[in-house]
Amino acid sequence: MSHTISPSMTPATHLANVRGRAPLVHNITNLVAMNTMANVLLAIGASPAMVHAREEAAEFTAIADALTVNIGTLSPHWVEAMIEAAEAARLMGKPWVLDPVAVGATAYRRETGARLLERLPTVIRGNASEIIALEAGGAGGRGVDSSDPAEAAEQAAIRLACRIGCVVAVTGEVDLVTDGRRLARVSGGHPLMPRVTTLGCSLTGVVAAFLAGAEDPFEATVAALACYAAAGELAGESARGPGSFAVAFLDALYALDDEALNCRLRLEITNAT
Repeated sequence: MSHTISPSMTPATHLANVRGRAPLVHNITNLVAMNTMANVLLAIGASPAMVHAREEAAEFTAIADALTVNIGTLSPHWVEAMIEAAEAARLMGKPWVLDPVAVGATAYRRETGARLLERLPTVIRGNASEIIALEAGGAGGRGVDSSDPAEAAEQAAIRLACRIGCVVAVTGEVDLVTDGRRLARVSGGHPLMPRVTTLGCSLTGVVAAFLAGAEDPFEATVAALACYAAAGELAGESARGPGSFAVAFLDALYALDDEALNCRLRLEITNAT
């Protein structure tokens, strides 16, 4: 059985809401991603903050509209800040997104991922290898790169979404999004996107921005991925390589409008099975 996005909450509508609200997104992200993530959030219309000190992370969560937690460059002090900020978001009912970077690579990452899952993220966004490893609680994946296509993680994503009561987004050549009941496939993007470091991490921030004030986390996540894919296609039309693509991608996000988004929207929503 197929589903459709609510007419009042299309990806274009979600994008307009982000630009109208300019949500403050609190990011506890990795050292490599901070600058790119901040620029991507500014380009889409959100307001980024990078606050990772344990002494203030939970307190700042109370100020922000949404939180992201990325486990790419872990250290004990940062892990405790992540846990405390995620717990604060859970208690205050604020949306937060978990990016389980290379969660299956080491025991420390698996332990951290499990602790964060206990804080009930609103959305989990990762590549197929990360989602498979996170759902199984075991090893998998050599690092940030996925060794599995997104489709390989479909059942793991559905199980994880049902167990945690969240939305799971598996990003790849075709993105998968599920809340355990619905399953969306979002096509688009460009082959150069994986050649620019931290674009995936930055997408996590965009998902958080779209969640802020949204009634349906599934639809908000689908909308964020659709906008990202459309911007990737636009950037690829003028880019000559990864360097020029990175610049063109920021420009494409900033300039993305209803026409550019709607003509590139390739989205299918069905029942999760």
